[in-house]
Amino acid sequence: MPKQENNDTHSLAHTKWNCKYHIVFAPKYRRKVFYKEKRQELRDIMRTLCEWKDVEIIEGEICPDHIHLLVCIPPKISVSGFMGYLKGKSSLMIFQKFGNMKFAYRNREFWCKGYYVDTVGKDTKAITEYIANQLKRDKEADQLSLFDQRDPFTGSK
Repeated sequence: MPKQENNDTHSLAHTKWNCKYHIVFAPKYRRKVFYKEKRQELRDIMRTLCEWKDVEIIEGEICPDHIHLLVCIPPKISVSGFMGYLKGKSSLMIFQKFGNMKFAYRNREFWCKGYYVDTVGKDTKAITEYIANQLKRDKEADQLSLFDQRDPFTGSK
């Protein structure tokens, strides 16, 4: 399915709407757990759960320690209600797929308690590009933080 600008309005029985949200959330303790097969499995889990609630994923990126989603949520669903559903169901599905992860997370609490959400408005393209380049930016930041030119033994800053 080709990507489009996606500024169109959707409709329910008596409602026209265009509600897009940029959502960022992370696993508990911001652990870097999304690699290789887990990344692909999590992508499938997120797609499935969003389809079940008729939420459209416009753009998404799974970084090693957090997730960015640009979603179109119908107004009949609150953002907090959707996030509770998404984080709750996905954690159950993750622990079902990867049983060994439940020992690293006590009480089956996989996700951090909070999340970041922002309304997108009409400028969907800028947010889409930001999310698409997020993994690249994270890798560049990690590379910059590997080398610290300060000498730790001299006491200088």
